[in-house]
Amino acid sequence: MTDIFHEIDEDLRRERFRRLWDRFGIYLIIAVVAVILGTAAFSGYRWWVQKQAQAASVQFEAAVKLADAGKHQEAEAAFTTLAKDAPSGYRALARFRAAGELSARDAAAGVAAFDALAADTSLTVIERDLARIRAGLMLVDTGTVDAVKQRVQALADGQSPLRHAARELIALAQYRAGDLPATNATASTIIADPEVPYGVRSRAELLRTLSAPVAAAVPAAPGGTPAAPAVAPASPSVPPAPAAGTPATQ
Repeated sequence: MTDIFHEIDEDLRRERFRRLWDRFGIYLIIAVVAVILGTAAFSGYRWWVQKQAQAASVQFEAAVKLADAGKHQEAEAAFTTLAKDAPSGYRALARFRAAGELSARDAAAGVAAFDALAADTSLTVIERDLARIRAGLMLVDTGTVDAVKQRVQALADGQSPLRHAARELIALAQYRAGDLPATNATASTIIADPEVPYGVRSRAELLRTLSAPVAAAVPAAPGGTPAAPAVAPASPSVPPAPAAGTPATQ
């Protein structure tokens, strides 16, 4: 009797399974096929991305060689092409390199290119901040203090990882413009930051040393503008007196 009930129970189970398969089997097959196709598509996409990255790497290296050889215009064209067609990582890097190559032959155009990168919201925040630093660096030699501040003052006043570089650029621009009191104040701000890197701190200490004596000695003119230091007239050359016990030369 136990075997009969067992066989009946097995028959009922097979019947329920058959009904479930008839009802939902097609969906199970579709799900399995979808998983297989999805896995194949993902593997194919990864292969395609890797192939694109390898091709971009070869093109980027070729453009770098052109830049190293001093062929700035050709390098700029190669980087510009990469910026249009390369994967996202290489695209941003190529745009920065293209702006750098452009600045090697046209400083104003280079600044404009970095300004465009700084204004591009498709880039990350750190990439946009780096573009501001690059533009400010070029303007230290070619622009005014206000032009440098326009690019990097917000970074210098905030907590950006690039704030140290931004403050250094402002100090350099002030020193180049001859504003020694402002140079001394900015350099002191840099040194007071406990997180400032060693290299930036060393250069800031040098700027503070170079600007401190004059900054302390020059009174401020009316309106807050530092007065020019008085320059003593050149005196005629006088030979040093001979030391005691030394016969004077005729």
